[in-house]
Formats: sequence, C-alpha cells, structure tokens
Amino acid sequence: MPKRFSSVVGRSFGDGVREAIQSAGLTQRKAAELLDWEEAKVSDLVKGKGGVTEVELAMLLGLCGTKPDEARRLFALFKESREKGYLEFAEDGLLSPQPTLMEQERHANKIFVWSLNLIPGLLQIDAYIRVVCETSVLGSDPLAIETAIKTKLARQAIFHRSREFVFFIHEHALRLPVGGPEVMKAQLLHLLTMMVRPYIRIRILPIEVGAHAGVAGSFTRLQYEKFEPVIFVEGGRTGLFLEDKDSLTYYGNVVERLDQLALDEVQSKELITSMVS
Repeated sequence: MPKRFSSVVGRSFGDGVREAIQSAGLTQRKAAELLDWEEAKVSDLVKGKGGVTEVELAMLLGLCGTKPDEARRLFALFKESREKGYLEFAEDGLLSPQPTLMEQERHANKIFVWSLNLIPGLLQIDAYIRVVCETSVLGSDPLAIETAIKTKLARQAIFHRSREFVFFIHEHALRLPVGGPEVMKAQLLHLLTMMVRPYIRIRILPIEVGAHAGVAGSFTRLQYEKFEPVIFVEGGRTGLFLEDKDSLTYYGNVVERLDQLALDEVQSKELITSMVS
C-alpha cells in the first residue's frame, strides 16, 4: 500500500484537536453529536484533514473549553495545514527542541540524524547540554537553561526497540571540547553505552574525508510507516520541516553519500574508544 501524504502541520493540528476533545472528557462521537455533525467530520479533523470552517473549529474548541493560548495555536496550525513545509519559531529561543519535532519523533519509526558540529541532541548528556545552553548567545537566563535541559532529556524517552535510530556524526563533533575533558569523556562514554542497543547505530565521518555532501549543515530525516518522510533542519531559533519532493530527493542523496564515506559501526566504536582512553 503506497504511503499517503499527510503534512507535519496537519498531523500536529489533528493531535491538538484530539487532545482538546479528550481533555474535555468527550469522545469524538459525543462531540459530533453535541455539535450536530457527522462523526466522520470530527474524525477527519483529528487526522489533520481539515474539512471545517474557522467558525466550526471555534465551535468545537468552545465546546471543549480549550484555553485561549492553545486555541490560538490550533487556529494558526489550521491555517497552515494545507502547506507542504512548515517553519516553526522557538517560543523561548533557548535551543530547546521544537515541540513539533518532538511530536513527529514520536510518530516516526526510523530516525536518521546527521550532525556536523555537535553531538546530536538525542545523545547528549545533561552536562553537555548545559554547556551548549550556557555558551549560546541566549544563555543568560538560569531558569530557561534548566527548562531547556529538562526538555532535552525528556525528549530522549523516545529511544525504544520499536524504532530504528541512525546517527552519522562528524569526527569534529567528537573532538570539539564542549565543557572540557571531563564532560567530553562522560559524553563519549555515553555514546559507547548507547551503541550497545541494537536499534541504535552510530557511525563517524572521519576528518580525513575532507569536503563531503553534508557540509551544508546538520539535519534529521524522519521516516514513518504510513506517511512520506520529512526533513527537519534546525536553526538558532527556528525549526524548518521540508516535505516537497525535491527536498526529499536532495537529502536522500546526502544520506547515501554519508553512508558511503562514514566508518562502519565497529570502526566508529574503535575511534570513540581510542579518544576516551
């Protein structure tokens, strides 16, 4: 069965509507009954398909007693739901994972990460995260830093044998002394620990390769059982989701090139071990 197109923003909107209905203690059938709608109309909404006007969406959210901030968020997503691609701005601006990225990671069954300059966020330990936050241009708020650390660590709960994870990391990221020798030793030991899990693959792109297809920057490729893949590119305060055919082809080619150039898993483990010792 071919995979169907369902946009990132459409799925985020649908998830939000579903949560609003559930938070009100309603079922989709009961909500439809109270609004005098067909149940299929509510079903389409929670699947991100739209099919309602803004007035009808307001009626549903009013029925659910949705709080103003969440209602505004859902209206914004509703207006974007027909677009292929989505730009999300960080609300706190402190390098914390984008909420939509975390949602999509939970939907994905395979996550591919290419990281050029830092250890990938999903593999970072708390001390490493703290240094990255504190040394950023936005890292002057202690409370915001603690929130970012907590959010980043909570994000790592997606690690499970039901998903497959592939991390390609440039050797430069392993050698960049974030936080000094002790922090880096602990971080590298954590990578070795994670490599024990059979559903996590870590491969290092050696410095000696020189110029390569991934020099344009880091990205995440999310694959789904039922939907087409999505590319996520993170900026300092933004997250860009790309879903158009040309972008998927381009980044797919980058993945193939990195696969050809990177060390295999055994060689990667040997390199990391040598750096720890």
